[in-house]
Amino acid sequence: MTMAQLLGIKKGMTRVFTDDGRSLPVTVLEVGPCVVTQIRTEKTDGYNAVQIGFGDIKARTSTMSLIAHDAKAGSAPRRFHGEFLVEDPSQYELGQTLTTADFAKVGYVDVSGTSKGKGFAGGMKRHGFKGQQATHGVERKHRSPGSIGGHANNAGKAGRIKKGKKMAGQMGAERITVRSLDVVRIDTERNLMLVKGPVPGHNGALVEVRPSVRLYKTKGKNQAALSG
Repeated sequence: MTMAQLLGIKKGMTRVFTDDGRSLPVTVLEVGPCVVTQIRTEKTDGYNAVQIGFGDIKARTSTMSLIAHDAKAGSAPRRFHGEFLVEDPSQYELGQTLTTADFAKVGYVDVSGTSKGKGFAGGMKRHGFKGQQATHGVERKHRSPGSIGGHANNAGKAGRIKKGKKMAGQMGAERITVRSLDVVRIDTERNLMLVKGPVPGHNGALVEVRPSVRLYKTKGKNQAALSG
């Protein structure tokens, strides 16, 4: 069975103690339970995927179309919906519940979310530029990114800056995926997952959790031993 992806909420940070007494900082995620609200097949939709719903919402604050959509799966209306690709959608059923128990043999996860928005930022803060020299003879523009005209392209066209040039602009508020986070502990009764490492977004933000799709040698060996 293809390992499922779950939706959850970032709750905050705490710490746990290992068996040898070390204090380990962890991020607490409230993951699932998620309900399978739709199964997409290549025959009907052009691709194979499973749609899941997460979070309770009052019917009066939902929409009629969404209420009817979730009712087909025998579920109350859900606040959030997402989907993940699968090879064989027949392994899932409408109304099936996916929980943290499905991650019992998963040692590492990838977590996706929207990073904190930090507004308009300059080149030094946004991209880590070193800025201009702060010595005698330099104007008061020490945090300026410097000249950009030399990066223009005039190959038969008007000389303009290439798209994607690192300059000042909106910082944050973009989709981020942090890979291969260690799963420290899973509390199936309270649907909690404790992971070691940074998780994008503010406390209360929606996150997507999936088993890691790419592991380095050491973590790959640890995952193989855990799965076996």
